[in-house]
Amino acid sequence: MKKVNLITIALVLLTTALSFGQSTGKLVSSKTHIKFFSTTPAENIEANNYATVSTINKETGDVVFSVPMQSFEFEKALMQKHFNSDKFLDTQTFPKSKLKATITNFSEIDMSKDGNYNAIVEGELTLHGVTKAIKEKGAITVKGNVTTVQSTFNVTLAEYGIEFVKGKPSSNIAKTVEITVIAEY
Repeated sequence: MKKVNLITIALVLLTTALSFGQSTGKLVSSKTHIKFFSTTPAENIEANNYATVSTINKETGDVVFSVPMQSFEFEKALMQKHFNSDKFLDTQTFPKSKLKATITNFSEIDMSKDGNYNAIVEGELTLHGVTKAIKEKGAITVKGNVTTVQSTFNVTLAEYGIEFVKGKPSSNIAKTVEITVIAEY
């Protein structure tokens, strides 16, 4: 009798856990790539971050991207050192960047059907401790059990309190940088 009760309790707990997990309706990606690109006459600077985690709520269209800033990797070690320094992004003080947004045209996207969909995302981007409203375009591709999100947009550094008025960084880093996001769920 005791053995049957334990098995019954275990089955109830397992069923509850599985039901709860399936009802959340969230896609989670640990395969998110963020690219930072700056072009100036002095030099081009590119960095890649593969440590970002992101989610999409399949019921509401809410999206969240959490970007660990020290995970950007540069071709040159000195570029990475400048990027993390307190004169640029101060990643010790501001270790994460975050996007909290909603796909505003989510009703036009069928996450259960293969296809390519245009997406409009509105929300807030927090970078360097400053939060600003954003509205950007992107693309969502659904193919089989894989959903891919892609977007390229520009960020004006001064809007987030990142400014250079003199010295080498002011001529080597563009005032506006290109950000590319690719996430696979």
